[in-house]
Amino acid sequence: MSEENLTKKEIYDLKKSEADREHANASKTRKAKRVLMWVGVLILLIGAVWGMVKLSDKPSDTGQAMVLSSVLSDDWIKGDKETKVILIEYGDFQCPACAAYHPLVEKLIAEHGKDFQFVYRHFPLQQHANAKPAAYASEAAGKQGKFWEMYNLIYPRQNDWSEKKNADDIFLEYAGSLGLNLDQFKKDRDSQEAKDKVKKDYDSGIANKVNATPTFFLNGKKIQPQSYEEFANFIKQAQPAENTTPTQ
Repeated sequence: MSEENLTKKEIYDLKKSEADREHANASKTRKAKRVLMWVGVLILLIGAVWGMVKLSDKPSDTGQAMVLSSVLSDDWIKGDKETKVILIEYGDFQCPACAAYHPLVEKLIAEHGKDFQFVYRHFPLQQHANAKPAAYASEAAGKQGKFWEMYNLIYPRQNDWSEKKNADDIFLEYAGSLGLNLDQFKKDRDSQEAKDKVKKDYDSGIANKVNATPTFFLNGKKIQPQSYEEFANFIKQAQPAENTTPTQ
């Protein structure tokens, strides 16, 4: 139908309808452009976040392998200091599993101590209120040459102090039983040096992805033996070839 046969009102309505369609199409186009823009922004944000996560997953340049396969100057060490076989434990004095592993480690040292070095590092878990005080007490005892003696009191007697509000007093009693100078013990226990040492151990554990206790590393490789026999076998397998007796 031509416009000549339409009334003025019909012509007006027709043109208005065409204008409305053009406006609607333009609006759709603008909306589509906005959607594309925000999709682009979202993709960029996701890419940026992914990149940050990947960066955070990269190993830190803190000598990670060295820390796990070498003994540091301030490490607490048992066993043969000349051997290159190094067993490191990240432990929490209040952790029941660590207390359960303690006699296995002591037996391993007693029976195979000439074959490896045992290194103990602190990894006090946040949910254990007395883990840090216990660690500080052991460090204070260590200042008077009795770290391992305190270590061998704290773990076997874990049930006596782990849930007590006066754990510091109990550790002070342990210090007395070891013949330590108690004034010096208290000073060293409360010192920034003790806190820094425990934090240094903890931070090295975090850097090496320790997330539970006890965690063991043998020559830099994470192991989790389930029995004394497995422990002893790991130590045997780690011996340098020249130290092993050839099979006849």
